[in-house]
Amino acid sequence: MTQTFALYVDDKAGVLNRVVSLFRRRMLNIESLTAGRSEIPGVSRMTVVVDTDEYGAHRLAANLNKLMAVRRVDRLASESSISTELALIKVAMPEDARTEVNRFLDAHRARIVSAHPDRLVIETTGTSDEIDGVLTLLRPYGVVEVVRTGRVAMADARRAGRQPVARALPAVAMK
Repeated sequence: MTQTFALYVDDKAGVLNRVVSLFRRRMLNIESLTAGRSEIPGVSRMTVVVDTDEYGAHRLAANLNKLMAVRRVDRLASESSISTELALIKVAMPEDARTEVNRFLDAHRARIVSAHPDRLVIETTGTSDEIDGVLTLLRPYGVVEVVRTGRVAMADARRAGRQPVARALPAVAMK
């Protein structure tokens, strides 16, 4: 069963290595990992997806909270969170086939971001299954290259508030 974690960590060199090393020591395969700046200066946010059971997820959250650079760990349940993925797909495609492809790109939240006489780069967002569906439709044309971000996720807006699992983040004045 996949588990999704949102980690708030110090934005310093070596933090990603320490977090990933914890997964390695537990012999857990990271299915997806994204990281970037958060809304708080000096704090980065990681979204980590891993395949483990409920007990393993509980232990993993407890161990992540022990890392000094980790400020907070949130487990995101699929029913109370929103997740998406981004993909760029380079396709070998003659100009005469583009009209047909444009029709299904619109239906799949995809768009052309770069066009050349014999190649297109297409951007699409959605769940992993939705992106796989776009790839399936594009394969007959000749997929040259694919790059995917991995899952990003956050609690749904209907969720009242976040309950910190560990150390609270410093208060930040909103601008």
